[in-house]
Amino acid sequence: MIQKLRGQKGFTLIELMIVIAIIGILAAIAIPNFIAYRDKAYCSYAEGDAQNILAAISCYFSEPGNQTLTSIASLQAGTCKVTLNGGNVGTLAEANDVFTVTVTDASGRCPRSNNGALVYTTYMGTSLTPGWK
Repeated sequence: MIQKLRGQKGFTLIELMIVIAIIGILAAIAIPNFIAYRDKAYCSYAEGDAQNILAAISCYFSEPGNQTLTSIASLQAGTCKVTLNGGNVGTLAEANDVFTVTVTDASGRCPRSNNGALVYTTYMGTSLTPGWK
C-alpha cells in the first residue's frame, strides 16, 4: 500500500498553503478597492441626476409657452420628464434667471458624504462650478 502512494503525483501541503496565502493577499488588496469603486458610483448617480434635471430644464424652456419654472414637479407635468436614480431627491431653486439644481444621495454610500448628508449642486446660466456641499 505504501509503495502505491509514493508513485502518485500531487501538490504538497506547503504548496497549497502558499497558494492560499497568495490568494488571501490579493483579496485583501482587491476587495477594499472594489468597494471604493462601487461606492463612488453612487456619487456618479447623483451627479448624473443633476445633469438630467438640467437637460429637462432645457427641454422645458424649448417648448413654446413655457416662461417660468418653479419646481421639478413642473417638469414632470410636461413632456420633459426626469427620473432620478435609486431614490435620490432633486430640488430646484431659481434666482435672477440662475437655476440651482440640488440632488441629495439617498443611499448614503457616497464617500463624499459629510455625516450622511450629501448634496451635489450644479448651476444653469452661470459660470459657477458645480460640486459637492
